[in-house]
Amino acid sequence: MLFAPASVSAQEPEIVVTEKDFEGTPDYSGERTYSPFADREYPDQVLFGDTHLHTELSPDAGLLGTTLDLHAAYRFARGETVVSNTGQRVQLVRPLDFLAVTDHAEYIGLAAMIREADPSLLEDEFGAWLHGRFTAGPEGVMEGFQAILTDAATGTPRFDSPEAAYSIWNMFVDAAEAYNEPGRFTALTGFEWTVGPGGNNLHRVVIFGDGPDRTGQVLPYGTFDTQDPEELWKYLENYESVTGGTAIAIPHNGNLSNGQMFAKTDVRGDPITRAYAEARSRWEPLHEMSQVKGDEETHPFLSPDDEFADYENWDASNLDGSAPKSKDMLQYEYARSALRLGLELGAELGVNPFKAGMSAASDSHTGLATTREENYFGKYQKTEPSPIRQNSEVIPASDPALRTMTSQEVASGLVAVWARENTRAQILGAMKRREVYATTGTRIRVRLFAGWDFKADDVSRPDFADEGYGRGVPMGGDLTDAPSGAAPTLMIRALRDPDGANLDRVQVIKGWLDSEGETHERIYDVAVSDGRYAGADGRVRQPVGSTVDIGTATYTNTIGAAGLSAYWTDPDFDPDEHSFYYVRVLEIPTPRWTTYDAAFFGIDLPDTVPATIQDRAYTSPIWYTP
Repeated sequence: MLFAPASVSAQEPEIVVTEKDFEGTPDYSGERTYSPFADREYPDQVLFGDTHLHTELSPDAGLLGTTLDLHAAYRFARGETVVSNTGQRVQLVRPLDFLAVTDHAEYIGLAAMIREADPSLLEDEFGAWLHGRFTAGPEGVMEGFQAILTDAATGTPRFDSPEAAYSIWNMFVDAAEAYNEPGRFTALTGFEWTVGPGGNNLHRVVIFGDGPDRTGQVLPYGTFDTQDPEELWKYLENYESVTGGTAIAIPHNGNLSNGQMFAKTDVRGDPITRAYAEARSRWEPLHEMSQVKGDEETHPFLSPDDEFADYENWDASNLDGSAPKSKDMLQYEYARSALRLGLELGAELGVNPFKAGMSAASDSHTGLATTREENYFGKYQKTEPSPIRQNSEVIPASDPALRTMTSQEVASGLVAVWARENTRAQILGAMKRREVYATTGTRIRVRLFAGWDFKADDVSRPDFADEGYGRGVPMGGDLTDAPSGAAPTLMIRALRDPDGANLDRVQVIKGWLDSEGETHERIYDVAVSDGRYAGADGRVRQPVGSTVDIGTATYTNTIGAAGLSAYWTDPDFDPDEHSFYYVRVLEIPTPRWTTYDAAFFGIDLPDTVPATIQDRAYTSPIWYTP
């Protein structure tokens, strides 16, 4: 078609299409497609989100100063600027792709009922007493809050309003639907099952992958319903069978369970059975192993050869500070040791009960899913930015050795899912097949495949993912039936957060079960920045260095790498040994949030935490089963 000369009136020319225009056009129907992307069905995008967030509807949020509601939480996650609970403007560096608001099932909405003097609350003797306490000043608030904690610990509610529960849950369902925008932003419905016998944390968040036609048929299931996770799994099974929907539970903070989260026994103290293992593996495909209450990949006591093990560990006590922690408890609290225990129990029971992928979340109780160090808005109203927010107790205890201070709050974390599109079905599908990874709040992009016949140059191919899915399995997958003389080969690609720090290194963490029934672990540095090389033991002992100026809380990306890739073959593979492999990606050092606070407010650095950190990502494992 010709364009009209500039001197001619700019009238749109008439276009006439006739049959002659199609003469000689080849008919490609039924033949192979020229476009390599036309029939692609594998996950081709990574989505970042938060699956554990509280609003003012949670008693331990709304009764302690949080005023932001469901709408504010979703608007903030979608990238809007909101005003925090303390009147400060705040916004994410980039919107999240998805969010699950997971307020506590127990006494959900109680704060709003107290604030509004709800008639159903005032008509109840205990409800009226609570209202009086929470409107009587600080001492009354603490007395009322302690009464709620007592109810949660005993599993016996002293106020129960089915009408209020239905009303609040319908509000949850409606809010999620209002902010859900398939393809752009996914709003997930969920709640937290808040069980902690003896102060030992066994909490789970429940995530639904459905809309109001299914989620509106149920109510949250909490500690007043049961304190047994097996009953929670039955609730999930019933939900799926009755509604045709999909749901999972995600345990978190095993580090505060005092050896209970990954114990070899059930809540009654009986040894785990095959039925227990099958149910747990099905309904809990992920473990939230990094969040405000500590990072729980591993611990220096469990991994003495891992110089990066001591990362934001909370290891003084259980959840409420009522009991100290002993070293023998640690192996039942951390993700890496749980993966090793899973190999051991899997060999014994025939099913691995701890076959869980790596997840992370904020567990923020402010309605604000902030996870970056320089944008850290606390996890409770009292730890929103201020010159004094570092000096309170987040876990109070009569014994000072068991206390945890607010300066020890962790900015973490986010979960990343590999999906085909940004929808509820795709996100829950990724979680169920464990094709997800955890980050400590950064948005590192990482991809992992394992197979038997990858070649070294496959990792640099433009169709890297095609080859990975076509000839291997992604993170969360399984390898079986090792070919004679072959060993697992891993292909890894990692890219820095575009708004964050360069990468220090990529590591493969292997765990295995030997012929004597003992488990082991080993770390391999498979890609490192700045011209460093691994020694004969597969490790790089020279640190990447640091560009952090602690006084100004700044750093530069003059060290490290924007991207790292690796091809690695297990040099110690035994085809008769059960094993797992996951990848840890480390950034270069950056200022911790407490260091940003010191520079911004002109205050001293706390002596309870380091001045710098190395943010990281943890992929879900790939398991090998003989």
